[in-house]
Amino acid sequence: MAKQLNSAVQVKKYTPNKDAPLKEDIRLLGRLLGDVLREQEGDAVFEVVETIRQTAVRFRRESDPQAGADLDKLLKKLTRDQTNSVVRAFSYFSHLANIAEDQHHNRRRRAHLLAGSTPQAGSVAHALSKLDDAGVSGATVRNFLKDALISPVLTAHPTEVQRKSILDAEREIARLLAERDLPLTAKELRDNTELLRGRIATLWQTRMLRYTKLTVADEIENALSYYRITFLRELPALYDDIEGEIATQFPTRGRQASTELAPFVQMGSWIGGDRDGNPNVNASTMQRALTRQSTTIFDFYLEEVHALGAELSVSTLMVSVNQELLTLAEKSPDTSDHRSDEPYRRALIGIYARLASTARELGATNILRQEVGAAAHYATPQEFTGELQIVEDSLRAHHGSALIKPRLATLKRASEIFGFHLASLDMRQSSDVHERVLTELFAQAQVETAYDQLNEDQKIALLLAELAKPRLLYSPYIAYSDETVSELSILRAAGEMRQRYGARSIRNYIISHTETVSDLLEVLLLQQETGLLRPDAKDSKAGKDAGALEVMVIPLFETIPDLRRAAAIMEQFMALPPVERLIAKHGKLQEVMLGYSDSNKDGGFLTSNWELYKAEIQLVRVFDRAGVKLRLFHGRGGTVGRGGGPSYQAILAQPPGTVNGQIRLTEQGEIIASKFSNPEIGRRNLELLVAATLEASLMPNTADGKQMKKLGEFEELMDGLSERAYQSYRNLVYETPGFTDYFFSATPIAEIAELNIGSRPASRKSTRRIEDLRAIPWGFSWGQCRLLLPGWYGFGSAIESWLEEGNDGGKDAKLKSQKLATLRAMYKEWPFFATLLSNMDMVLSKTDLAVASRYAGLVTDRKLRNSIFKRIVDEHERTSSILSAITGAKDRLSGNPLLARSIKNRFAYLDPLNHLQVELIRRHRSVTAAGRTTEERVKRGIHLSINGIAAGLRNTG
Repeated sequence: MAKQLNSAVQVKKYTPNKDAPLKEDIRLLGRLLGDVLREQEGDAVFEVVETIRQTAVRFRRESDPQAGADLDKLLKKLTRDQTNSVVRAFSYFSHLANIAEDQHHNRRRRAHLLAGSTPQAGSVAHALSKLDDAGVSGATVRNFLKDALISPVLTAHPTEVQRKSILDAEREIARLLAERDLPLTAKELRDNTELLRGRIATLWQTRMLRYTKLTVADEIENALSYYRITFLRELPALYDDIEGEIATQFPTRGRQASTELAPFVQMGSWIGGDRDGNPNVNASTMQRALTRQSTTIFDFYLEEVHALGAELSVSTLMVSVNQELLTLAEKSPDTSDHRSDEPYRRALIGIYARLASTARELGATNILRQEVGAAAHYATPQEFTGELQIVEDSLRAHHGSALIKPRLATLKRASEIFGFHLASLDMRQSSDVHERVLTELFAQAQVETAYDQLNEDQKIALLLAELAKPRLLYSPYIAYSDETVSELSILRAAGEMRQRYGARSIRNYIISHTETVSDLLEVLLLQQETGLLRPDAKDSKAGKDAGALEVMVIPLFETIPDLRRAAAIMEQFMALPPVERLIAKHGKLQEVMLGYSDSNKDGGFLTSNWELYKAEIQLVRVFDRAGVKLRLFHGRGGTVGRGGGPSYQAILAQPPGTVNGQIRLTEQGEIIASKFSNPEIGRRNLELLVAATLEASLMPNTADGKQMKKLGEFEELMDGLSERAYQSYRNLVYETPGFTDYFFSATPIAEIAELNIGSRPASRKSTRRIEDLRAIPWGFSWGQCRLLLPGWYGFGSAIESWLEEGNDGGKDAKLKSQKLATLRAMYKEWPFFATLLSNMDMVLSKTDLAVASRYAGLVTDRKLRNSIFKRIVDEHERTSSILSAITGAKDRLSGNPLLARSIKNRFAYLDPLNHLQVELIRRHRSVTAAGRTTEERVKRGIHLSINGIAAGLRNTG
């Protein structure tokens, strides 16, 4: 993008500087973007962009105050058209820098593997080696994986700012960039460069923003694109890698049963089924989600079976085949004499025909290749897998093992993982909706006139009594409210879809805002009303109604008070006799979901993390006493303030006994693109989840009594620190008069709410109350203004007040030193605390008070602005200083120099976007305050800047 980047492109030469190829890629992409900018917008715009870039670099790297004044002057002189061109240029540079960094991560990983070095932390090989060293046997690992479940759950949230068209172009740029690591001739290199230039030109000419509101259908399609890019091929390939690593680390002797792994990594989704606060999700969106999911996996199966048929040209004139394979071939609608001696092809033509028939049965409307003839559809995915197994067995028995690996093995593995449904679709709704629906059902059935007015004990008694009755509350002859009709229709549709797509298609029901036992019982009763819970199934051993619960009822504990009640609620719930019998039907397994985003918005960074940790420990104890296996579902967001950060470290930092081979976690909004838009990066992220789960579940706990005592002391101290941090955070956010006005003025929250970036509104209610604002746009807004307050606020005050407690005005330096030594020990010896500080370190490295002060200037009330911003600045300084004192690192991210350099390099391109955003917001708000309509170019500029800043900050955007 810059003049100095116009040097000739050369073939990469690997030097001792491991980051040199990354710098070269960024220079190349920047130069090509600059060429496109000059060509598309003219020399004048290019010169403006370049001048702004150089001034911003000078301001950032040289701390030149005059550079800051010059930058302000430059930005204010921009015309509206120039402003949007500058915003787009810096935004696209952030996108291109991300592509280069992802490619460099892949490059470094391959270099590590080629060097034959010790397996990297986070790899399955590393995890298995650690387990072996700890004395864990191969049989233990294999048995563990038979019952394990690791499930990334894709969700749609209103911070996903990328259009699919942009993602498609960026994927092609990534492919071309990766190609440059291969040995290329001079001509091939020139051709590659021209193709890159063309793709960047395509980016420039493609609309970055949506001008219409994103629908649930759009969100479904966006999510499905990641299956085609990554999951359909990389997940089966990961299984192959894991099997190979287990065989290498734990070789078996003599005859051994099949070591093929069960499908313990399975995909989940909320998109189309999560209706909490989203009026656009209903029974038809659920049906659409599963139909499109099913069509996507059938498209893959059909393509692979067709290709496999072309590859398996094996003739019986050359080798024999199994009788089962011949029988399968005879059932095929293909009767061509040309293939009479090619039973594999005939069999696969028959399989293709059955797949096509099944796809149509399940809603597909466009089979790209017409089948040879009609065939019966598959009743279950297992029938399809079974026929693929016949093909595999015959090849293996007749010198064809080498023909299995290239395609058949992956296809069969995919059929086991994805079935006919692709991903399990969760349903989610708020507990207050369930209460309203049952209040109406009870009243209309003349059972209870005011269910919502009953106390908790009365509700439980009534709900249990109704669950024991065979008759229904609902009557088809009564008119109900639209809400009740919709909620019941969704549950009925879930039952129908389970029949069509299989039991794994819908198996979880999440209850948002779970606060009482009755919140759980209400959903059981609603399932009974709609056939998902059948009370007439007899337990032959107990002689009682055990029931048949098709969809697991899962509480979601979100706020700080909810987390504190979680263990007591689950203990009471699981002790109820009918519930106990239902849980037994699920293999004595019960899932609990924990909300990271809302607990953070409610209580702040430190308290949220600590209350989540404590809730997990308490839940483990309660579940152990009940003899029930606990599966935790972590509702993590992308940003650290929403529970984000590196997944590997986060899983390893979980309390002992909380993983145990069972873990689900959300992959939200913009993070899906960051993790899974590149197949190699996506596979690495999936492997990280598996490796962390293996380590967290199977590594022996070697802590002795002395260490356990110290851990208890650490936990006791954390309790006190958390309470202090909670008071500090709550005092600022919820108790400071005018804070809401400050937040809505000093961040682009109002402009974010206008973006067409999600089907869900930014707030649960039409108010300006922080309590009603969704946690995702709350955190997103703080990221845009570069304060990232949810990722650190309150920590400094908590530690400082504890250090000074009992210190008689600072006279007792020894006491303070001893306390600081305790914190340092916690950092070195306690993974939870180390991960907490590591995430906060990353957030602070991306925080910029100078930029944030520009946003504070948007607050028209000077007294309010100065008062609140000063408190934030003071807390930032306290937190940074104390973090350094604990870790011993003066500079941020000293333990991760690659990330530190990455952040430093991109700040020069982020700063102009932030400054431009402030200027554009000021123009927009002044016009609307005067009752006029803002010019469309100004709105577009704001939204473009939001996109670019989010891309530049990545996991803290």
